[in-house]
Amino acid sequence: MSGIYIHIPFCKQACHYCDFHFSTSLKSRDAMVLALAKEMRLRKEELPEQKVETIYFGGGTPSLLRVDELDFLIQEVYKNYKVSEAPEITLEANPDDLIKAQSLSKHQSEVLNSTSIFEAYKHIGINRLSIGIQSFYEQDLKLMNRAHNAREAKQCLEEATVYFDNISLDLIYGIPGLTHERWQHNIDTALSFGVSHISSYALTIEPKTALKAFIEKGIVDDVDDEQAQAQFMMLIAALEAHDFVHYELSNFGKSDYFSRNNSAYWQGKPYLGIGPSAHSFSGNERSWNIRNNIKYIKAIEEGHLPKETEVLSTTDKYNEYVMTGLRTIWGVSLTKVEQEYGMHYKNYLLDQAEPLIKEHLLYIDDATLHVTKTSKFLSDGIASNLFKLNLS
Repeated sequence: MSGIYIHIPFCKQACHYCDFHFSTSLKSRDAMVLALAKEMRLRKEELPEQKVETIYFGGGTPSLLRVDELDFLIQEVYKNYKVSEAPEITLEANPDDLIKAQSLSKHQSEVLNSTSIFEAYKHIGINRLSIGIQSFYEQDLKLMNRAHNAREAKQCLEEATVYFDNISLDLIYGIPGLTHERWQHNIDTALSFGVSHISSYALTIEPKTALKAFIEKGIVDDVDDEQAQAQFMMLIAALEAHDFVHYELSNFGKSDYFSRNNSAYWQGKPYLGIGPSAHSFSGNERSWNIRNNIKYIKAIEEGHLPKETEVLSTTDKYNEYVMTGLRTIWGVSLTKVEQEYGMHYKNYLLDQAEPLIKEHLLYIDDATLHVTKTSKFLSDGIASNLFKLNLS
């Protein structure tokens, strides 16, 4: 299987913590949609025999696109690639976009035979929504400069759950000033809507973001790692008590509702990234498109792919597998390491893991290496201790 990720590089406004590629100017939107479609055509030979099982609209803010634009891009996937009979088609969306687009124009309603945005999405094949809630508290949303408010977050979920059963929502913990009581309320509020998937991330301070500047100037308190870790453990306890499976470090899903798109990433399956800044993976190579909307559009219009490519060494592949494997319930298979990378890598892994096993940070079960429950928050740091240097 394979997947296609389509990056929509537009946002209404910049969230203070975000370092993803986007523009708050929509002037090039029409040209961008055409360029995305043309890139799919230019790259159709990259997935010649593989069936596309997931289509994912990420961003940026994909819900800024009109339904007809999303439909056009979905149809381009079908025209240029072999698509499975029941693909997972995900749209990342912001609550304010969904609320404000809920009442379709008369023309759109007639064309789509729909009366609501949610019906319209289902009509064009979207079957999974990933909604960026982040918090149900106004003070948190204002600190992060989110475009929606708490009322819109709740209203959006009330309406979305009428039409979709496959809904994921995002929550952020470790926000400066977020007490454990308020965090528990955020979790409880999310659960009250009966969603089937929750993605939750610790607030991280990225370079060149507004939040980084605010902290350096003393306007906002710095993040507290102990607070974040405690809230992470609260999250695990609450969601597991409601039958969610903690299948990846930041992702929790009910049975049969794991993200097929993201699971493919973590399991090393190939995917194609379409759009500025989008990454692709073939199994042996990783490539990434230029992070500039105008340069991207110009190159695509001229028939060029504005991307850089890296050929992955055995050590690169081993390191990536260790990183992604430890973040998931599938762990790092010692058998796979031996078969795909060689006995030398397996022995190296076991040698590096030995002191971490003694410290109860890792354990081996059924020839598979896992992080312990109490050390999950430290997964990325633990994985780095198992990496092998690529001396070549």
